[in-house]
Amino acid sequence: MEQALPKADVLPVQREATPMFRVARAVAGTLLRATFDFRVSGRENLPAGPFVAIANHLNWLDPWTLLLVFPVEPRLHFLANPANLIQHRVHWAFVKAVGGYIPVDLKHGAGRELFQHVDRCLQVGGVIGIFPEAGYGPVEGRLQETFKSGFAHFAVDNHVPVLPVALSGTKDLWLRKRIEVVIGRPLEPGSDVDTLADRARAALLELLPEYHEPPGPKPLRKLLTRLLY
Repeated sequence: MEQALPKADVLPVQREATPMFRVARAVAGTLLRATFDFRVSGRENLPAGPFVAIANHLNWLDPWTLLLVFPVEPRLHFLANPANLIQHRVHWAFVKAVGGYIPVDLKHGAGRELFQHVDRCLQVGGVIGIFPEAGYGPVEGRLQETFKSGFAHFAVDNHVPVLPVALSGTKDLWLRKRIEVVIGRPLEPGSDVDTLADRARAALLELLPEYHEPPGPKPLRKLLTRLLY
């Protein structure tokens, strides 16, 4: 008999996309594409099965960008702090409607329950999305020194690849700004967590393009940059 897991979120982790998720993604995707100019390269590197995706983190748009450019299935689940989600009503409304997140209690530390949910997600064919910097980076084109290795534990324990994804242009936002997404080649997990974490950080850093702020008008810059703070 399968052991019941502690409650994770509004919806259970799973590979399949729910009808509500498809609708919400279509609506959000239409709005985002009308607001920003997304340029994506490396889609051919997306694994067909479960994997752990890591990306640099610059602003509120980052998780929405991954949800938009990744396929609907296998389902993408982010690790997130429930306390922060509740403070941001738009994020929380989205989570309540479609699920797709695994709670991380930063106040008490990541315990056995977190690993249970992640393991379950990957074992049923889902995808885990993580921002290893654990906070917004101060500038484009760089990674913070703080780079947590939890993602490598998940990949090694479940024998799934790590997919590095570089985001560029999301730090400061304005209407029709170009957002670049570079999807790297998946990294096989191997058996050593520290080695995988170092390889993944190096791969992500190599993918990050050099950033130069474009000239010209930047309509709605302040509003869009801080829209979901």
